[in-house]
Amino acid sequence: MDRDQILTPRQVEGMIAKGDTIVIFQDMVLKLDGWLQKHPGGKLAILHMVGRDATDEIMAYHRAPTLKSVSAFRIGRKPLGPWINMRPPIRGGVYIEYTDDEGRADGVLDNSDTEGDSLVSEPALTDASSSTSVFSSTDAGLRKRIGTPLSPCSSASVEGGDVGAMTRAEFTTSVIQADIAKDLLEYPPLDQDVQEDIVRRYRALHQAVIDEGLYQCNYWKYGQEMIRYTSLFALFLVALRYEQYCLSAVFLGGFWHQIMFTAHDAGHRAITQNFVIDSAIGVFIADFCCGLSIGWWKSSHNVHHLITNHPEHDPDIQNLALFATSPQFFKSLVSSYYDGFVFYWDRLAEFLVPIQQYTYYPIMAIARFNLYLLSWLHVLSNKSSGLGGSKAWWIRPAELAGMICYWFLFGYCLVWCSIPTWTSRILFVLISHTVLMPLHVQINLSHWGMSTVELGEGESFAQRQMRTTMDVDCPTWLDWFHGGLQFQVVHHLFPRLPRHNLRRAQTLLKEFSKETGIPYTLMGFVDGNHKVLGRLGEVGEQVKLLVRCQKDMAEKGEMGLH
Repeated sequence: MDRDQILTPRQVEGMIAKGDTIVIFQDMVLKLDGWLQKHPGGKLAILHMVGRDATDEIMAYHRAPTLKSVSAFRIGRKPLGPWINMRPPIRGGVYIEYTDDEGRADGVLDNSDTEGDSLVSEPALTDASSSTSVFSSTDAGLRKRIGTPLSPCSSASVEGGDVGAMTRAEFTTSVIQADIAKDLLEYPPLDQDVQEDIVRRYRALHQAVIDEGLYQCNYWKYGQEMIRYTSLFALFLVALRYEQYCLSAVFLGGFWHQIMFTAHDAGHRAITQNFVIDSAIGVFIADFCCGLSIGWWKSSHNVHHLITNHPEHDPDIQNLALFATSPQFFKSLVSSYYDGFVFYWDRLAEFLVPIQQYTYYPIMAIARFNLYLLSWLHVLSNKSSGLGGSKAWWIRPAELAGMICYWFLFGYCLVWCSIPTWTSRILFVLISHTVLMPLHVQINLSHWGMSTVELGEGESFAQRQMRTTMDVDCPTWLDWFHGGLQFQVVHHLFPRLPRHNLRRAQTLLKEFSKETGIPYTLMGFVDGNHKVLGRLGEVGEQVKLLVRCQKDMAEKGEMGLH
């Protein structure tokens, strides 16, 4: 095959139809089948880019030496001009095999956005530029029965009125379409020219970040971090020595809280920019010091960054039946991250989701125990063992050793041997883990209150990240408490950027926001929490209305309740 041949979108579609893993990078058409199982970031990170121009994503996640090696996978070049993104098969894209003498079959689904408007999985928009025609003609009756408009920001239709009888699918479709309409009004149009301009400006912004040297890590800052970590650990040991078990637990929890920020940095290769060194730092901190799998975190976190807040694909918001941040969960959905696991909408969800704004903080207080479970499930799974054929082969055995050592030191040496009574042991475990609640709240804060709808494959990388992510405003002197997680919008646009340079990059991002018209969501910690609780309460009210609709159908004896 001529590696410089021009491959048309139709030819690329035919290759994908045959099962090839084709990704566009700059002007190159890449075939990544041989790299899929070896990719240190996991195969899902690649599968979500199939058929798409992944230039911005690849540039954001990889260093220059890695980018130079990409050309080894080139099988051709794309035509001149912008590449029209196709919907990846993992997200429902339908592809037709290609033959030289065939044209596109009539009536076949086109995975590209030929006129610049985006495909939306469900419901489809009739006019991506107008909020008044978002509802299709078949939904006109639904709008009338449920209230016009059915806006998630309004509780009028929830608090009263004749909602009539609606199936769960009808109800969910209406709510999702209202969310889509809201985003279409608030964010720049999905027209190809507009999104291409955003892409150009984002790449200029990225170059400005590089030119300012913001990818260079300030190691003196980590020296200051180390002083804080060792001080907290020393205080934990002193309090333990004097049998002040509750106070000792507070200091240990504080140590975990602070040091995990550095594990996050290492997971993104934002410390040394070296895969082996940063991975080793991550394993030492996460697995050995904290009992959590850095491999599990990287596996889920890479997907979270690429397909942020998508209910079917982002594992960070797949928490049914405890929480639902999107009405898409009302229909039950299949998780691509959890290998086809179905998050069923059932009576337990109908009970828990309406009260989720009240259970949120109590559950965040004990969320660490769930992370232990997810960590062990990962290191014992195929996702972890699958790295055996890659340069990351050593991570799984290192993680197993680190986590076993953690539980020996924490569970046996500390809790069992050093604390004398069961009451003190239980209090120590609960207090040390509850101290971590602000960290778990911080992790969710930047996303759970933001949009969860898909606007299609034509939306630029930069716009999607800014639409689904929020930054937290805080004074410089408080940066140590948030550990860089207060700059999640900046971090999602530049994942490898060292934590201590994010504040400067934020200044550049504000200018980018003004130039492109993409709203930059920046809220204080308290207001941000109100936004998250508001979203949880909003979805909870939608569930109550859904239950009323179902009861109305049951009373009238109508079919299609489920």
